Amino acid sequence: MKSKHPSKFSMQSPRTRFLAILVIALIVRLIGIASRPIWYDEAFSVLFAEKGTNAMLYGTLETTGSGAAEEHPPAYYIILWAWMIVFGKSLVSVRAVSIFAGLITTCFVHLIAREWFDETTSQLSMLFFALAPFQIHYAQEIRMYSFMAMWLLLATFAYQRGTSTGQVRWWILFSAASALAQYTHNLSAFYLISLALIPLFKKDWKGLRSVIAAGVLAVIFYTPWLIQLPAQFAKVQQGYWVKRPEIAELFTLLIVYVTNTPLPNIWIPIALLIALLTVMIGVRQTIRFFRETNQTNGLFVFYLSFAPPLLLFLVSQWKPVYVERALLSSGAIFCIWLAWVLTKTHLSGLIRNILIGALVVASAMGIYEHVTYRDFPYGPFQSLTESLRARLESQDVIIHSNKLTTLPALLFDRELPQTFIRDLPGSGADTLAPATQEVLGIKEETNIRSAAEGAKRVWYIIYSRSIKDYQASGKRTHPDIEYLDSNFVFITKETRDGIEVYLYASKP
Repeated sequence: MKSKHPSKFSMQSPRTRFLAILVIALIVRLIGIASRPIWYDEAFSVLFAEKGTNAMLYGTLETTGSGAAEEHPPAYYIILWAWMIVFGKSLVSVRAVSIFAGLITTCFVHLIAREWFDETTSQLSMLFFALAPFQIHYAQEIRMYSFMAMWLLLATFAYQRGTSTGQVRWWILFSAASALAQYTHNLSAFYLISLALIPLFKKDWKGLRSVIAAGVLAVIFYTPWLIQLPAQFAKVQQGYWVKRPEIAELFTLLIVYVTNTPLPNIWIPIALLIALLTVMIGVRQTIRFFRETNQTNGLFVFYLSFAPPLLLFLVSQWKPVYVERALLSSGAIFCIWLAWVLTKTHLSGLIRNILIGALVVASAMGIYEHVTYRDFPYGPFQSLTESLRARLESQDVIIHSNKLTTLPALLFDRELPQTFIRDLPGSGADTLAPATQEVLGIKEETNIRSAAEGAKRVWYIIYSRSIKDYQASGKRTHPDIEYLDSNFVFITKETRDGIEVYLYASKP
């Protein structure tokens, strides 16, 4: 006779389904981990973290006359530094630390959804999160965003347990997780503020008092870095590459949540249609369910999906700091909201199937594009440096048009004679401060003339996109290339996945 109770290792077992989804999350996050191109921010993370804690703090906090040298707190870099000591600096290794954080976050998605709803919703939430291209992308990237989401979701779970049990230990965990999120990225505050306002909206005065007390403790935990915030804020005030967001950014966010960007132009209308269909059905069901049942958990999951982005968008009208990757935690809550809409709001079978089918298409589009995308700001820097090393001659110099190609190339060969042309001083692109350059062991050149002076041959490296930008403004080509054309003898040019490499020789 068969047991009425499934084995804990059968597919009917919640534990087995949980582990199966976790394995799926791991597999999709491993796809392309070694072949996916690296870019400037990732290279910076490795080159900066490998210098050790003292150098990192100097390269972050040393004043530059316009604030701190680096605008990001050090927690992620310290974690990466420790990880590299144990597991090495290979591309797979340094990306694996973000995958680790992404898997932990997958577990928190499960716990949060189960706390607010039930096992069925929590496992569907996990599956959506596991296959969300937005989450997969940053679970592979050598940056702090995967850890930022991890700490923020831990804070969310601790908040849930604190409000439901009243136990002090959960509020202490909430404080610690909130502080760790802030030590990871300054923009964590936008999610934490939105989370802290929930007791106010629910008129849960006891919960509000607990949140305030826990918030004070979080500030105490954060105080060693809090005193550095004015200098870091001044760094952002001096110049930041982010532009003031327009209303279209909010529609783009919907695509990011569902499919992620960038996408081929032909796919964008499909992605937008799926995103709008998904959100409109979800909003309709959320309002309808609340009116019928007066239950608020669905409303607050929807709120945490969109309130932090909206708050960040509004603040960015004053000081632009709107970056979608800082909204990874809200994207995770969005997965829970979708799962709740599908499992708890009495959708018709037809609409449910259409919505699930659309989400499968969106996920497949996003994952495919993530694995195959090779354009700006990525590039084949390992093969490029290997090629340059094989062809380099005495008195050759390698000049990069700016820092964006320099650091990824430096990551793969620290001994090549490379330099780069500095960004326009005081501009939003002028983000690599002298103190940080000192830590990295690199030095910028004022202009192409000083960089090329005395060279027998010049290898000049630039993104094709940069040349196209100049040509779009009515100029023949990039000014550096005009100088080299006039003062050196052109030898050859090659293009590698959006990167152009020019070779010039000195005139006889």
